[in-house]
Amino acid sequence: MEPPVIQLRGLRLMCLCGALPEERDRRQPYEFDIDVVADVDRATISDRLVDTIDYGGVLDRVEGVTATERFDLFERMAQRIAESVLEDQRVKSVVVEARKLRPPVSQDLASSGIRLVRHR
Repeated sequence: MEPPVIQLRGLRLMCLCGALPEERDRRQPYEFDIDVVADVDRATISDRLVDTIDYGGVLDRVEGVTATERFDLFERMAQRIAESVLEDQRVKSVVVEARKLRPPVSQDLASSGIRLVRHR
């Protein structure tokens, strides 16, 4: 049986992340998809928030990382987000997809990004 996955899709945040000088001082739009693997079987029976992962708390931690930290690479930003999600000891693994919505390239590219998987 597949473990339960809490799926958070399309979180848009303005982040300080980029290697170019013009990217270091202005926030840019990023979009995140986050999958949280945790044992939530108890919540399927109890119907109580305390028996699952409160995704509002997950989003607050993610937003805290992007609001207070600055990154050259989205690889590092994704790692820090994964670490913040794994602070909840009930989380077994997390998948973070981070997409820069306006990458600074001359080609018509909708986004650039990374998919990072981390396990406890």
